[in-house]
Formats: sequence, C-alpha cells, structure tokens
Amino acid sequence: MAVVVLCSTMSFTINMHYCGDTLVETAVFHKAKGCGMEMQMPSSAQCSVEKNNCCSDKKIVVEGQDELQLKIDKVSFEQKLFIASFIYTYVNLFEGLDKNVTAYEDYRPPLVIRQIYKLDETYLI
Repeated sequence: MAVVVLCSTMSFTINMHYCGDTLVETAVFHKAKGCGMEMQMPSSAQCSVEKNNCCSDKKIVVEGQDELQLKIDKVSFEQKLFIASFIYTYVNLFEGLDKNVTAYEDYRPPLVIRQIYKLDETYLI
C-alpha cells in the first residue's frame, strides 16, 4: 500500500531529444544531453545567414496527486456494489472441497500376469 501511495503522489518529468523526427535520447528526472548537433551562434553580429535547427527538445511533466484523503461519502451505489461483490467472490474463491473426490475409487487395478515391458526389451551383447 505504501508503494501505491508513493507512486501516486510522486511528480516527475520526462525529457526527450529529437534529431529531425528521430528520438535520440530520453531522460527521466534530468535534462537530456542531446546529440551534439545543436546550432552554434555566429561569431560576428554581421552574419545574417540563419538556418533552422534540426534538433528539438520535448518535455513531459507528470504531476502527482496532492490530496490523500479519500472521502467515503462520495462513493456511489455502483461502486459500493462492485466492492461488495468483489470481496464476496474473493472470499469464496479459496474455499476447498471437504473431501477429495475421485472417480475411480470403486474400480480395482488390473492384475499383472506378465511383465510386458520385459517382452519388448532388446539387449545389445
């Protein structure tokens, strides 16, 4: 139960680095390093030629839950019915049989007259 509470309240980010349309790197909890093909700034201010960068970064933020209080008064009738039927079927799932039932209890095993496996054996000499 503690693991469920921890996972539901934890927030994290996923950083992805794309070169063109290809995913190059994915990082969780820190920034993706990249592929080393980022555009450099021009050394002089007179350079007016600019190209679009082929690389892009995408960031996905997963927010955790802040409230841990579960309000029972907001549980609907259908949810209560589901919980009750789930518990009922789960409890009855593990009921065992009082006696092991076997269908061949009244039958006797056949009498062994000969050892048939001895008749079919071959020996290498």
